[in-house]
Amino acid sequence: MRIAFIVALLLLAGCASAPRDTRNACAIFDQRDGWLDNWQRAANHAERQYGIPVHILMATIYTESGFRPNARPPRTKLFGFIPWKRQSTAYGFSQALNGTWSEYKQSTGNLLARRTKFSDAIHFAAWYHNKNSRKNGIARNDAYNLYLAYYLGDAGYRKGGWRGNTQLQKAAQRSANIANAYAKQLRSCD
Repeated sequence: MRIAFIVALLLLAGCASAPRDTRNACAIFDQRDGWLDNWQRAANHAERQYGIPVHILMATIYTESGFRPNARPPRTKLFGFIPWKRQSTAYGFSQALNGTWSEYKQSTGNLLARRTKFSDAIHFAAWYHNKNSRKNGIARNDAYNLYLAYYLGDAGYRKGGWRGNTQLQKAAQRSANIANAYAKQLRSCD
């Protein structure tokens, strides 16, 4: 009984942190290939359901949270040094905002979904990319524009909120570059 408890704690502890090698999709999937928490199986399921390629979904999660389950935006500073409110309600692997996460849960019927659970977060990213693809006519394999729409929301994307925002354009390009690297890596996973 005591051994089972210790094994369970070790398994849970391994899930509570980001994978070690987040720049290699094959390594990520190798590190998270458990029976109950299999990231590759979750990513493939999200791709099948929404048509967004795994490499784009993984790049989105990487760009948003670095695969950290409890990621949050930094706090603002009151008087320049006192930690204050967070910049937004973004949270978890997908950095989904509270309102968007609630919409996702209602829309999919997945009312128990958690932003700190990878399978729920990658399913959310696929759902949201698919939604932006349909609303804004973005190709499902266009990592750059899908990321812009993911970050800005479909209305912000439609209004061109990325124009003149070089920081956001660089983040979208970084996400697209990571998606390309992940795509190459996934073709050679054994």
